[in-house]
Amino acid sequence: MANTDMNCSALLQAVYEASFAMDDVILYLDTHPSDQDALNYYQYVSDLRKQAMDAYEAQCGPLMFDEVRSDNYWTWVNNPWPWEGECG
Repeated sequence: MANTDMNCSALLQAVYEASFAMDDVILYLDTHPSDQDALNYYQYVSDLRKQAMDAYEAQCGPLMFDEVRSDNYWTWVNNPWPWEGECG
């Protein structure tokens, strides 16, 4: 496995972890909507998730179809899909 592949795998893992934390706090906020600590944590993990997604997309290509960056060409299909194990 090339070094780039390992970096993409680590970046994808960071996206998964931040997404899990975000899902978890969202469920909590459904029943505790005025908990300020939870709202602050939501903002924190939301920022972490965005940073992780931006880092993944910068190095490995778009992670979601709405992140395709070109107006001239549908770049979504250029790279292997994240679940194909050949990121980057």
